[in-house]
Amino acid sequence: MRPRFWHANVMTSVVGCTALVLGATGTGVAHAQGSDLGRQVLGAGDGWGSAEGGTTGGSAADAEHVYTVTTWAEFKAALRDGGDAPKIIKVKGMIDAVSDGCEAFVTGGYDLQQYLKDYDPAVYGNDQVAKGPQEDARVASMANQDSAIKADIPSNTTIVGVGKNSGILGGSLQIKGVSNVIMRNLTIEAPLDCFPKWDPTDDDNTGNWNSEYDAVVVFGTDHVWLDHNTFTDGRYPDSERPVHFGKVFQQHDGLTDIVRGSDYVTVSWNRFQDHDKNMLIGNSDGTAALDAGKLKVTLHHNRFDGILQRSPRVRFGQVDVYNNHYVVTEEQKDDYYLFGVGLSSQLHASDNAITLPSGASVGKALKRWNDSPLTAENNYVNGRLTDLIAVHNAEIPSEFLRSGAGWTPTLRTKVDAPRAVPGIVANRAGAGKAC
Repeated sequence: MRPRFWHANVMTSVVGCTALVLGATGTGVAHAQGSDLGRQVLGAGDGWGSAEGGTTGGSAADAEHVYTVTTWAEFKAALRDGGDAPKIIKVKGMIDAVSDGCEAFVTGGYDLQQYLKDYDPAVYGNDQVAKGPQEDARVASMANQDSAIKADIPSNTTIVGVGKNSGILGGSLQIKGVSNVIMRNLTIEAPLDCFPKWDPTDDDNTGNWNSEYDAVVVFGTDHVWLDHNTFTDGRYPDSERPVHFGKVFQQHDGLTDIVRGSDYVTVSWNRFQDHDKNMLIGNSDGTAALDAGKLKVTLHHNRFDGILQRSPRVRFGQVDVYNNHYVVTEEQKDDYYLFGVGLSSQLHASDNAITLPSGASVGKALKRWNDSPLTAENNYVNGRLTDLIAVHNAEIPSEFLRSGAGWTPTLRTKVDAPRAVPGIVANRAGAGKAC
């Protein structure tokens, strides 16, 4: 695939919305707007992604490795071209990874109605996992979807949306076992699992539907910058999923999971909208050999609106969460949490704004999965300074939390007053609002 256009080979370093354009001599001039997003790099001091050499993505790409793509096939071809050589991929318009629908993946005689008959708990019971011809056909059909919708992102890559309405529908972006990746200005609609698995033994032997495919997964990767994107269930909200066997037919997994020894990640100025399981940082208690001392992640100036849980849920990592706005809906208020405290987590959450509907429990903002101390200070709930740990311990004493994450973040840009954060991120976070 040949590049379709070329810009001067300069790099810009971004802090907030001021870009420093670096010329051949290393000197620069600040520009507030208009710089080529593909040439911008993460600014110094901007979260964990700026540590240990920083995150530059494909900003140094030569003319042969700058692409504009308008289809899923072109996108995947551009990713493969040139291996790990620096590359910039510009996504123009909304690219659909599943343009032919779920029917295109069906094989082996899979039929949902027959699947439901075969594994109805009234017939099959809840004492063994699903086995048999329909489960075999489901697995084979899932394999077809898996190969079609997953896209492997190589090292030294920048992916940017062109204009205000570009992105990817139904694809699963795999940033796996690589280094130095930037994704900006993209609307990412979470992939819909066409073939969820019914596990009769899940949820204390009452059964549950389990789905695959994160929208973005950062797996065993260092130096990643996710900036000014919009992540959403889009056309397929969970509220419209059917119910089978008394459980929601779950077709979504995570929006942005960061797992398996990943390190030095900055997640800034994004919108996360209308989703259940948002972000795992560390996905298993049994991965200490991979995760201990890693999973260093910064989240700042993001808007979480209609996200039920995991914003984030943390294991092991030193995770800095500041200047984000969390909006809990009326429908979610009885079953939400924002910050999940997991095994050996070192969560530092400060200067955030939380908006709750009337009657919502403030204490549920924190969820204890393991006894790991955290820092939660200078956070505001509905415009009022609130000690989240004290309120949680008063409301949910069975999940007593200890204060003190044991470290103090230093890699921060401007920290805004929490009361100002809702207005700031409403105006500047998400796709279409990058510098």
